[in-house]
Amino acid sequence: MKRFMYLIPLAIVLMVGVFSIIQLKKVGDGQAVNILPSVLINTKVPPFELAALQGSERGFSSRDLIGQVSIVNIFGSWCVACQIEHPYLLNIKEKNLVPIYGINWREKSREAGPAWLAKYGDPYTLVGDDPVSEAAIAFGVSGAPETFIVDKEGVIRYKQIGPISTKAWDGTMWPIIQELRKK
Repeated sequence: MKRFMYLIPLAIVLMVGVFSIIQLKKVGDGQAVNILPSVLINTKVPPFELAALQGSERGFSSRDLIGQVSIVNIFGSWCVACQIEHPYLLNIKEKNLVPIYGINWREKSREAGPAWLAKYGDPYTLVGDDPVSEAAIAFGVSGAPETFIVDKEGVIRYKQIGPISTKAWDGTMWPIIQELRKK
């Protein structure tokens, strides 16, 4: 009986570990992308105006999202998951599928975001600098990366939490964008 008591903590740790691995696999496969659904779905993008990144001529504001279906991507040079997602964004830009607007969120220095985009490529139509989370708070961001699909009227229609994957893009995001363009 005493030996059995020593195995209980081990069994609990193993169960928690297995559950964690299963959940992380789901997120990585794009299955659990809306774990924290946004209360802003089907509401207008809150007003914001962001300064240009260092070296850019123009920033980005909520007014830029009116008139066409677009996506807004929150990223940071400090964000490891953003590096994983970045090739997907470059591919979307290369194929000219949809305009991508970037929000460079909470960098340690003004140079970090522009240097990161220079190194990895810039998929964005416009990028705004968000050092104090003005836009991130308006969008209800909980972490980076997060990506929003915005319709022609500036209404948020979808929120992708975590990196865009092939499964999330092909199975969810791209069909939503195509459907919104028909309206």
